[in-house]
Amino acid sequence: MYLTRDQEKMLEGEQGPGVAKALKLLVSLGDVFEAEKLIPVVSAHISGVSYKNLGEAGVEWLEDLVKLDAKIKIKSTLNPAGMDLKKWDKMGVPEDFALGQLRVIKAFESLGVEPTCTCTPYLVGHVPKFGSQIAWAESSAVCYSNSVLGARTNRESGPTSIASAITGLTPLYEYRLEENRRPKKVVEVKTELTSRLDYSAVGYVTGKILGTMVPYYKGLGKPDLESLKTLGAACATSGGIALWHGEGITPESKSMNQFTKGLEKIVIEERDIYEAKEKMSCDIKDPIICLGCPHCSLKELNEAAKLVRNDKLKGKVMAFTSKGVYNEAEKLGFVKEIEDSGGFVYVDTCMVVAPLKEMGWKEIATNSFKAAQYCTNMGIKTKMGTVNELITEALK
Repeated sequence: MYLTRDQEKMLEGEQGPGVAKALKLLVSLGDVFEAEKLIPVVSAHISGVSYKNLGEAGVEWLEDLVKLDAKIKIKSTLNPAGMDLKKWDKMGVPEDFALGQLRVIKAFESLGVEPTCTCTPYLVGHVPKFGSQIAWAESSAVCYSNSVLGARTNRESGPTSIASAITGLTPLYEYRLEENRRPKKVVEVKTELTSRLDYSAVGYVTGKILGTMVPYYKGLGKPDLESLKTLGAACATSGGIALWHGEGITPESKSMNQFTKGLEKIVIEERDIYEAKEKMSCDIKDPIICLGCPHCSLKELNEAAKLVRNDKLKGKVMAFTSKGVYNEAEKLGFVKEIEDSGGFVYVDTCMVVAPLKEMGWKEIATNSFKAAQYCTNMGIKTKMGTVNELITEALK
């Protein structure tokens, strides 16, 4: 891989050992994928934040970067942690886990990363421009930025996104190149999608069929932002899809339409959506209803607040969101309405990255196929439903 003289000097330690260590990782990555060169990136979104995933070895790796005096060069935000950083005890998170998690956040802050702790950075001001090169990790955020925003990123890992944040660089390969953004299959949706759960199901079915291939959707209707984020989250979870195009919806769909001629067509019908919901549901007695995977938007918190207004929940309901959205929802009274009904609104975390078993969780009900997939993998029993169905049931 070609390096400029300045990049060679960075690798040799001219800008410090932390920069050299980060660039060495990116050069190795570029060599593996036969990248021609390194290119600048304008922002990073970093995953691998929960102490549950990092463990002691991961925390020490971050702290070593701090000791090497590494600092980020570009706008960089942080994925969810394993707990609400202030209300972790209320969540039921063990103290030893909390202490480890706080060390993780301290290390990231020392590097200069914004402690947003959200999987939806685009809802709190981190919105890359169309065509911009970025280095984002977190599968749902990658899918949203590539597809809905038209920015360009590969599905980065925690370490590589950190390395890009420190150096401002990334190897040029895969979805950063025009030819790799072309669709590989046409997915035609031949049923009306009436809820965000339906969009999540479409994503889940697509990922199961296509793996990591780029789909070109037809028949998605008129999805709102929330439907787009949940669709991408699901297809990224079930199959590893990092980019999709939606006819008349996503910014690259018009230019990519020319490449759909002759492609194999996959059809998704009502029965496919029904079967997907059934597959991820089982009989459960006392689930914790979990909303916010990806993190709830202001609109979603408003909708939940309306459903519980002047009523009392008999079942446990938890909504997860970012600090930025929470602050707005608090001003508008949405948080108070949810909590007055007996529900909970947490920030910084979600059901996917929290230590659920240590917290005593056994069953959840959710409107997110991503959450259901991850929780099932953790041995948690799951049930699928729309927000309206789940909260109505909890009120009864």
